[in-house]
Amino acid sequence: MCLGIPGRIVEIVDDNLDIAKVEVSGVKRNVSVALVRLEGIEPGDWVLVHVGFAMSKINEREAQETQKALQLMGDPYTDELAMFNKSQIE
Repeated sequence: MCLGIPGRIVEIVDDNLDIAKVEVSGVKRNVSVALVRLEGIEPGDWVLVHVGFAMSKINEREAQETQKALQLMGDPYTDELAMFNKSQIE
């Protein structure tokens, strides 16, 4: 199962390559924000992340509600977090 998990943009790491540092459940990783750059992203914004890519921009309320729903899913959510923990874009 593929899930998008909410993450908060901590900083824009590389403007030219569209890379941002995103925090997901306390883990910070670099992810590609190329798909959401046109939406006007900046530190503090929330995005849905899947395997190293920010897929869409969401608001904080949506992020919290999504997080709660994902936690109720159990294993699929913990599997997705494990993949995020292993991913790294340099």
